Amino acid sequence: MNAPERNLHLTSRSAGELAGIVRVNEEIKAIVATAFRINLMALNAIFLAKRAGNAALGFGVLSNELRRFAQDLTRHMASLRDMTSGSVGSVTGVVQQQRNSRILAEAIRLSGEVPGVREARKRGQGRLSIQQAKLRALDLRLRASVEETQQLVELGGVLARSAKIEAAYGGGFSPALMQVSTDFAEVIAQIKRSLEVLGKERLVKD
Repeated sequence: MNAPERNLHLTSRSAGELAGIVRVNEEIKAIVATAFRINLMALNAIFLAKRAGNAALGFGVLSNELRRFAQDLTRHMASLRDMTSGSVGSVTGVVQQQRNSRILAEAIRLSGEVPGVREARKRGQGRLSIQQAKLRALDLRLRASVEETQQLVELGGVLARSAKIEAAYGGGFSPALMQVSTDFAEVIAQIKRSLEVLGKERLVKD
């Protein structure tokens, strides 16, 4: 690969990394909105369970657990959002260092040994290595956090399925409770799909 091709490859890779961060942030926003929706649904379910009385005691307990799940999920997403908010600056720093390195390399090629230019390029390459290492570390943290969130969402799925079973014992409120539990399951399935997208994204391209 010659110098122009290598420069184009680096630029394209950095652009891909920035696009990946944008996609990660969009999925996080979608999950936060969905977690807020689950919280409202859980409040509605708790209200229905109280109206149903003793017939829906189990459903009421599960609804409270689903509300806690929504709150935990919101905290997880806030943590992910904090991680990615700093990643844009890291990738931008990498792009800038790559650009500076290319300019200095071209200056050396055209002008020969200009005092201080080679040293400046070495310092820039050192800063580039540091920025890339930070980005790789952030990528590992992001993936670990996504895996932890996926485990939490699996628990949410179990709660939703259990709520559906309990809804069958809700007497005259059973159809309404069944609908709420079905909505829970559908929303949690949406979150799982978003997390699958997050799990495939990489802040550092090979």
